[in-house]
Amino acid sequence: MRLSRLLVSAGAVTALTVPGALYGTDRVVGPQQSTASPAPAPPSQQPPQLTQAQVSDALGQLDGVVQNAMTQTGVPGVAVGVVYQDKTVYAKGFGVREVGKPDRVDPGTVFQLASMSKPLASTVVAQAVGRKVVGWDDPIIAHDPGFALKDPYVTAHVTIADMFSHRSGLPDHPGDLLEDLGYNGDYIISHLRMEPLSAFRATYAYTNYGLTEAGNAVADAAKTTWPDLAATSLFQPLGMTHSSYRRSDYDRAADKATAHVQVDGHWQPSTTENADSQAPAGGASSTVDDLDTWMRLQLGNGSSDGKQIVDPAALDQTRIPHNIASPPRGPGGEPGFYGLGWNVNYDQLGRLRLNHSGAFDLGAATTVTLLPTEQLGIVVLTNGQPIGVPEAIAAAFFDIAQNGHQTVDWLGFYRGLFQQLAGAGHSPIDYAKPPASPQPAKANSAYTGSYKNDYYGPVTFTVTGSGNGSGNGSGNGELAMVLGPDKETFPLTHYTGDTFSYRTRGENAVGLSGVTFHTGAGGANGANGAVDAVTVENLDTTGLGTFTR
Repeated sequence: MRLSRLLVSAGAVTALTVPGALYGTDRVVGPQQSTASPAPAPPSQQPPQLTQAQVSDALGQLDGVVQNAMTQTGVPGVAVGVVYQDKTVYAKGFGVREVGKPDRVDPGTVFQLASMSKPLASTVVAQAVGRKVVGWDDPIIAHDPGFALKDPYVTAHVTIADMFSHRSGLPDHPGDLLEDLGYNGDYIISHLRMEPLSAFRATYAYTNYGLTEAGNAVADAAKTTWPDLAATSLFQPLGMTHSSYRRSDYDRAADKATAHVQVDGHWQPSTTENADSQAPAGGASSTVDDLDTWMRLQLGNGSSDGKQIVDPAALDQTRIPHNIASPPRGPGGEPGFYGLGWNVNYDQLGRLRLNHSGAFDLGAATTVTLLPTEQLGIVVLTNGQPIGVPEAIAAAFFDIAQNGHQTVDWLGFYRGLFQQLAGAGHSPIDYAKPPASPQPAKANSAYTGSYKNDYYGPVTFTVTGSGNGSGNGSGNGELAMVLGPDKETFPLTHYTGDTFSYRTRGENAVGLSGVTFHTGAGGANGANGAVDAVTVENLDTTGLGTFTR
């Protein structure tokens, strides 16, 4: 979904603000019970600021934090894992996998990760960099010669690191709407060359398909596919047996969390779109058990159970600021940074904090936060659409560890933040009342026919049904728009004049949006005063949403 700014903000706000009948199958081990020595910290890292007693206290309050969040929001299922000093000290499930069914969430329940797939992906690439399969600064075209962007210079120079830090110049979320319409990954990535570019390496815009292209290029260099590269280089060596970048593996899992959305205040099962086409950026699924192992690898600088899986120098590159993702939040404030697949920030004690959230508006919300100097990390997975629950749980945990209690109502804060930004990208048509005296439309026959667009493909306007036109142009029947490779039909409702509305669908749906027909726009029929073009508002975010006859 289009939550990039929100998810980046969520990580940065947490980092800069924190100073320093629900049950499930669980395993909780207090850190005081661990006899293992902490993993040695690199000399560049500052000494820990938290004691084992502080972490134990936060763990003791974590059940209550989760249960309170579920009680207040009704989110059906939550799974939480915490690692500390190279040990899993908390792995617990709460609630149900699917509303209306008895199956409980446990630490082995498979969840869709959405954009939490990105730091997993950068770990996979770091492993390939350490093996000299690729370099972070390799141009994409060195491994995928057919790839292109609009500017030949950027095409020749854009690197794997550029894509993983969202500094290629591509606009925000390019290609996501093509996915909503049913186009496959090859089509989407090949059409990135039509997207307008901003300043190369001087701007930030979150891109699922830019990062995906980089991941696929790494897989090409390794002579394999992205899902197989992740499996052989990361999941299998770590024993992450329930992790995958293939949607089919999630679908086949016996113990999996079903996606849910809120409808009229009630949670109901949903189905997210298949994210295989953007697998490195958003297509992973995993469990708390598996992700605890991955967090131990991250906090162990690429080492797991005494074996070096990922080269520390290659992994370190993912954790330094490569781009400014969000501006300072006030006088004397710090900007939010993005590394390679990570939000990279620093808290008020100067500690490095790595974070990334994931969100499918059709029913998944996740987050992971690591505090490397403390050898402490938390992952929170939920099976409800994003309303701030995982971010609030993670923030509360670190706040309690540092201060003994929550100094902020984190659930209230994040729910308000998500509600505030949930309407981003919505058309005025979606929330404004229709004109009291709308201008009349032309006859339906003036609008019907096919219109072309090199980016989105053709659109066809037809008349369906019969009757008085249901508020459309004069003439019987209802005007409808047919879009995408699957020829999906969207009924239109007259708004005013030559503007109609339709209800958007898919992961990036924004309620009602506009469809405006134009006369004399340069199409084949413009000279005789006929309608010769149409702009679909929701598809026009980067100026590519106009279709001509």
